[in-house]
Amino acid sequence: MIDHIGMPVRDIARATEFYLKALSPLGISIVMEVSAEESGRGAAVGFGANWKPFFWIGEAPALTGGHLHFAFAAESRAAVDAFYRAALAAGAKDNGPPGLRPHYHANYYGAFVLDPDGNNIEAVCHALMPVAL
Repeated sequence: MIDHIGMPVRDIARATEFYLKALSPLGISIVMEVSAEESGRGAAVGFGANWKPFFWIGEAPALTGGHLHFAFAAESRAAVDAFYRAALAAGAKDNGPPGLRPHYHANYYGAFVLDPDGNNIEAVCHALMPVAL
């Protein structure tokens, strides 16, 4: 089981603003911040819920290597839609609008955006859609 994950960002202020807006519809917010002096490397921001940071971004002006992919769980398809709208409004680029992805499984409803550093960020809901009577 993964406790938390972190990724480097070029501009901590820009990335913090982006993730604060994009993850808000999923109930994820800033839980902890660590200064460069405290870490000995660079500033870091921990996002999470219930006082538990599980997604960290940290200063790393000279990024190397490929881009990362992170998928955040959403409680509903409406939350996936809200994430997508919020992320685009915060400056993300579309990488796949909200919709079913049946090639993963019948109820896989996700949306994909590219963050300011080009990472592929997803919100996904696996819940069954309620059936209208």
